[in-house]
Amino acid sequence: MPSLALAAIFLGSAGIVWVAGVRLSDATNALDARLGLGSALGGLVLLAFATNMPEVAITVSAAASGNTGLAVGNLLGGIAVQTVVLAILDARSQGSRPLTHRVGSLTVVLEASIVVATVTAAIMTTQLPSSVNVAGLSPGTVLVALLWAGGVWVIARARSGLPWQVAAPGASPGRSPAEPPAAPFAGRSTAIVAAIFGLGAAVTLVAGVAIERSGEVLAGRMGLSGPVFGATILAASTALPEVSTGLASVKLGDHELAFSDIFGGNAVLPVLFVAADLIAGRPALPGAQATDIWVAGLGVVLTVVYVAGLLLRPARKLGPLGPDSWVAVVLYVLGIGGLTIVGT
Repeated sequence: MPSLALAAIFLGSAGIVWVAGVRLSDATNALDARLGLGSALGGLVLLAFATNMPEVAITVSAAASGNTGLAVGNLLGGIAVQTVVLAILDARSQGSRPLTHRVGSLTVVLEASIVVATVTAAIMTTQLPSSVNVAGLSPGTVLVALLWAGGVWVIARARSGLPWQVAAPGASPGRSPAEPPAAPFAGRSTAIVAAIFGLGAAVTLVAGVAIERSGEVLAGRMGLSGPVFGATILAASTALPEVSTGLASVKLGDHELAFSDIFGGNAVLPVLFVAADLIAGRPALPGAQATDIWVAGLGVVLTVVYVAGLLLRPARKLGPLGPDSWVAVVLYVLGIGGLTIVGT
């Protein structure tokens, strides 16, 4: 296809993902309140899986065709750029307080720890030989899934109350589970809201794949190398749902949901290696390249930066961003620069 047509498909699909992301955020907000999940658990599970639909499609397609390398690069490469989405949300948040100051919740810090645990376990699994498997499933991949499931259980327990008395003046994390559903669906039944959520997820899936396919061809015509394309254009295009839902959450004033969406989505990505292993019939992670491990490590570093911001709670932005977001952006740029060296 002509490059102009591919660009139109890319931009059109991006617009569709954007609109679907706003509806997903609204629907998640309403379901959280009606089902008593709370922002943290809803973002960690519901919204995280829905916004990762493009990654799910790419992983399944790549594993089915035997291209496990693409699945590895797609899943590990998306973590860093999705974490940098928090800087965009920080810039769009109202007032002079950074986003990490507004959250004021230790539950979000627990969610970030799940990201660190699952991604680190995935990096460790890359060192196991592919011959170590049961029916094609690596024991390291099983560990990743168990760490994620255990983390969700911990978050559910923490939601009922942490044994800490934490004061966070000026915080506005979001509404509590006892508050009424989000206004856009106040007159709709829970079944209809759930159907809207499912439709939004399906639309995100299809449009996300269109973004990935058209973006990959355009990047090839521009001469971008595979690792750089995967960690930048591909990762950024599949992160559009997180940008859309995050901005919608910030607009609603639900800052905790915005963080939970990002950390929840990043924690889910390594779990998708279970599907990649089973579909391909062999472990995917042992085939990881040095570039894949590099960007996965970068994602862990950026997550820790925001953990520090959540705990230290900087009081004021430095221009459009909080200090933690500035550090994250600089580290991401340096990391991509290092990626070009690692990939040569």
